[in-house]
Amino acid sequence: MSDAIHGAVVLHSEQCKECAMHHVIIGTGPAGIIAAETLRKYDPHNDITVIGDEPEPPYSRMAIPYFLHNKIDETGTHLRKRDQHYDQLAIQLLNQRVLKVNPNDKTLSLNNSTVHSYNSLIVATGSRPILPPIEGMDLPGVHNCWTLKDARSIAALAQPNSRVLLIGAGFIGCIVLEALALRGVELTVVEMGDRMVPRMMNQEAGNLIKTWCVNKGINVHTSTGVTSVQRDDDLEHPLIVNLNSGEKLEVDLVISAAGVRSNTEFLQSSGIETDQGILVDHHLKTNFDGIYAAGDVAQGRDFSTGSYQVHAIQPTASEHGRISAMNIAGDTHYYRGSFNMNVLDTLGLISSSFGLWMGVENGDRVTLFEPDRFRYLNLEFEGDVMVGATSVGLTQHVGVLRGLIQNRFKLGVWKDRLIRDPSRIMEAYLAKTQLGHHR
Repeated sequence: MSDAIHGAVVLHSEQCKECAMHHVIIGTGPAGIIAAETLRKYDPHNDITVIGDEPEPPYSRMAIPYFLHNKIDETGTHLRKRDQHYDQLAIQLLNQRVLKVNPNDKTLSLNNSTVHSYNSLIVATGSRPILPPIEGMDLPGVHNCWTLKDARSIAALAQPNSRVLLIGAGFIGCIVLEALALRGVELTVVEMGDRMVPRMMNQEAGNLIKTWCVNKGINVHTSTGVTSVQRDDDLEHPLIVNLNSGEKLEVDLVISAAGVRSNTEFLQSSGIETDQGILVDHHLKTNFDGIYAAGDVAQGRDFSTGSYQVHAIQPTASEHGRISAMNIAGDTHYYRGSFNMNVLDTLGLISSSFGLWMGVENGDRVTLFEPDRFRYLNLEFEGDVMVGATSVGLTQHVGVLRGLIQNRFKLGVWKDRLIRDPSRIMEAYLAKTQLGHHR
């Protein structure tokens, strides 16, 4: 932001404090910060406050694994690296917790006993880890991997050759898995599903990732659960993990990555409609005018199904932040819906899934499977439209798969060509985009 614009913000604030609008954003993750920056772009004068309850500068949770395997320091996790970034944009950061929202009088109650008013509100409070109902999860040495505070505790315990048990091999768990493996720990992964990343990969693809990890020296137990955790400080490895298979493991650190839940509890008496998250329309607006939701806390239309879903992925959070802010600023944008997209790097093996990767009833599919080469490609069709895809070890197809599914191209003759040879996916994409849809 230029000095001239910053000066205009200060001047406006001094001359017209009573008539100034106040935009408030709850949440300092990517959705909240992008929303604040977008609002400032469209509204150079009015007040913007971002409220977050972590005692850290706004940071990206997705950067924590890079911090854990020493690719970056803590400042590398920060969303904005420039000194005085928020001051120069006249965005106020407030370190407090919002206890209550009252939409009727447009106020927020904070944990420091203060009440703040707003004219527009974006709720971007994100999600939090689900703590599995397992005895001993509150013991010292048992951690989530969600915050920078968690990461500091894990880094202190996950030393080379220490024994670490990771509960959960979903998307988040696999990201944590890579960071731990690169720290040189002796790693065991326990997943209740019958394959790794079961909400992203089918049986063949998920087990291909499992084989890759086992070949890298990681112990992976699928279709297995933890029944309890105990601690005995007289042991060399003080945590005793009991599995439902009857096996006992002695480890130094237990990390839980068993899923997340949207942070909506503080809205219970507000009248804002919630389900799995905050229900929003195609403009990301709640059931109250002037109140929007963005990111992991927003439950909006799914692009592929039309149902209401929470998509807890950073690309969706970033898009939500931008679009909700533009709509508040009066630059109306229609949100087509969250697109199910996951791209994962597991110790050098890239996997991805898009849209309705699990397929549709009475749909057609084709699969290319080369387990010895760790290559897998599955395409799902509804009529002659590709609606979902899964790939492992085929990085060049990631953007192409997304483009074909998200644009809902009618493939025509190219569907039959792909059924015969799914490796021609790039040709199909070029035929639909650069060479004309009739080819």
